[in-house]
Amino acid sequence: QIILLTKTFGRGTDFICYDEKLTENGGIHVIQTFISEDILEEIQIQGRTARQGNHGSYSIILRVRDLEKFRIKNIDIENFKNAKEILSQISDMVRISKTYHTIYEFLYERRNNLLKIKYDINKEYIYYAKEKHYIAKKFLSNLISGNIDFVKDFLFHENKGVEGSYVSRTICLIDASSSMYCLLHKCKKTVDIMLERISEILKCFNLTSDLFQIQFVVYQNYNHKEDEILKISPWETKSDNLRVFMNSIEIDKDGGNKAIEIGLCHANQENITQVILIGNTSPNTQKDVYEKRNYYTENYWKHTKFARPTYYQQELEKLRAYKIPVQTFFVEQQVEEVFKEIAQKTGGRYEMFDINSSSSLHMLTDLIAQEILRNVGGSSKGDALVEAYRSKYNRNYT
Repeated sequence: QIILLTKTFGRGTDFICYDEKLTENGGIHVIQTFISEDILEEIQIQGRTARQGNHGSYSIILRVRDLEKFRIKNIDIENFKNAKEILSQISDMVRISKTYHTIYEFLYERRNNLLKIKYDINKEYIYYAKEKHYIAKKFLSNLISGNIDFVKDFLFHENKGVEGSYVSRTICLIDASSSMYCLLHKCKKTVDIMLERISEILKCFNLTSDLFQIQFVVYQNYNHKEDEILKISPWETKSDNLRVFMNSIEIDKDGGNKAIEIGLCHANQENITQVILIGNTSPNTQKDVYEKRNYYTENYWKHTKFARPTYYQQELEKLRAYKIPVQTFFVEQQVEEVFKEIAQKTGGRYEMFDINSSSSLHMLTDLIAQEILRNVGGSSKGDALVEAYRSKYNRNYT
């Protein structure tokens, strides 16, 4: 007898079986078909197999795509099958080749690394939340005491929307593939810190935060429909709406190249001053574009805003014509050449972003903040703004 139950039943649910034959044959066998981010959840699911001291067994069956979230690739699995060593990072600067006895042992280590990163992110965010809590208490105190001038000034600045007096407009274009899960999570937590730091530096130079606007754009591929292939946030100078937007993003478990061309096409339709591209997959080739659009057929796409197929090279030519630089940051070494090409064709910078580094949370905050400050300041003040940022927040990244 086989019973299929969803993830919900894995925790806090007892399986009671009165069939003695089942017990005689070894008890309940539980097959888990997803990865538990929390080891405690996995232990509880295993516990469904042997309640009240009865016998039971457990196994886990996963798709390779599910492993990408933990930065486990096909080549790692093949190396394991062939008893080869697997490259593993043990610190920011040290990477070693290591032999694992089971693929689960490898997954267990990667899962713990991801949990540590998420813990560090949340710990960093707590400091920011404490500051916001203090500000909220100060506002409440002034509200109760009847300090109307303070209350008016606070509410004016807190609810002030985007104005048209910008000199810098940045689209932050992000890959939503499953191996970018960790980075997307970091974006949710760092956007508050990032925008606050930019505003602080601008204040030091007697510049208003209205001088910049940022938009997050997350791209996927043609196995997603019109409303999913490209997710676009509002233009913002504050973090609240951007954080809500990032919370709505779901990762794409489909492997292969991604529709960067769709993101660049959107950038060409906006009045912007630069693009920051962060990803770990190459753009679709022209052949990819036509083949992948057939997932929903051209008959579907012709009724959408993506009716006309495009190619990333075509979009780069348009950006170059308008002198819009694309600053590229690649997560995987294998896409370095194409990200370098994108940056150089548009007069942008390119750099590798080490998503596994213990300081990657700060690096993500810093790289976006510094590019925006460099863009706001232009040729006259850009370098000075970046130097002020590095001095204030004690970072040494380029």
